[in-house]
Amino acid sequence: MSDEPIDGALVRDTLSTVEEASPLVHHLTNDVTTSETANVTLHWGGLPVMADAPAEAGDMAADADAVVINTGTASRVDVDAMVDAGSRANEAGVPVVLDPVGYGATPHRIESVGRLLDAVDFDVIKGNVGEIKGLAGEEAEVRGVESIGDDAGISQTARALAEETGAVVVASAPVDVVANGGMALELAIGHERMGTFVGSGCMLASTLGTMASLVPMADTPVSRTTEAAAVATAAYGLAGERAADVAPAGPASYRTAFMDAVASLATDLSDVDIEARVSRT
Repeated sequence: MSDEPIDGALVRDTLSTVEEASPLVHHLTNDVTTSETANVTLHWGGLPVMADAPAEAGDMAADADAVVINTGTASRVDVDAMVDAGSRANEAGVPVVLDPVGYGATPHRIESVGRLLDAVDFDVIKGNVGEIKGLAGEEAEVRGVESIGDDAGISQTARALAEETGAVVVASAPVDVVANGGMALELAIGHERMGTFVGSGCMLASTLGTMASLVPMADTPVSRTTEAAAVATAAYGLAGERAADVAPAGPASYRTAFMDAVASLATDLSDVDIEARVSRT
């Protein structure tokens, strides 16, 4: 991490930079949540593209500003395209985010994610508690694509996985964790209603990719990537809180309010005390 705290000013400045830069964020992603991930990228100020055909996935990745790989509905052919896109992004110095959806639920998911980790150098790995524990070799409870275990010790687990992979690890939990091999941040930001609609986890991965696009990977210390991931996680949680303040009780209304909060967050951070809700472990 840099000496600059994760506070409202840093989040606001980062979001403004994203809007000015309009980064191209290439997704090879979950068929269930393609629309959600494209829209959240757009609302942050990025340009989403979903070019997952094997014939063009690598070419698009090489020209993108960030690549997000989500294995939620990945067939073997899809994984071929993901490996190509991730490898081409590595060669071009483009940051790559991995969302290993449902890791541990089936042998195919374990094999697919293992193949990706062997072939691609990921800059950020984002998952729920069960996925992160499973990737770290710990006992985890995953049913379908959902984590059903507790989050005890997840900061230490995330740090261990970060040290093993060289990636910044983001564990999505009631208190989110952003970790590298040397430290972890715990972010008490967000709202329980963020889990009431399908795709919220996938959208966090897209948010991480959008913010990581501002950090060129060539000669970049992991501290800058950690900072970008922490800003992304904080901004995402703040949008969830703002949506809960205005949305009616139903999940569909909340989902709409959440998208609106993402789109307006950069101009609505004057009274937010983020620094007090981020702790270093």
